[in-house]
Amino acid sequence: MAKVINQSEFNEFVLNGSGVILVDFFATWCGPCKALAPVLEEVADLLKDKVSIYKVDIDQSQALAKEYRVMSVPTIKIFKNGQAVETMVGLQSKSLLMDKLNYYAG
Repeated sequence: MAKVINQSEFNEFVLNGSGVILVDFFATWCGPCKALAPVLEEVADLLKDKVSIYKVDIDQSQALAKEYRVMSVPTIKIFKNGQAVETMVGLQSKSLLMDKLNYYAG
């Protein structure tokens, strides 16, 4: 299951993390975010040895959402070795997420 993280955990796990990390910026009231959640769980299970997946609640972590210019949710950011390398906005398909993550994970 994708862990919901706060600002300090974001710094520890994402910015100081290594490898490929997907961060889902979401809101509890967002319909497309709710639809994306099971897709992310499937992707997390399939790529558990290659990719880490975290979630950031934009209402609980407004500073992070502002810093990463999250204008609408869901916004997915892919990080590699602490650097943002890809941004996707809106509901994404499992196949697209798998393709992107496999590309960055090598």
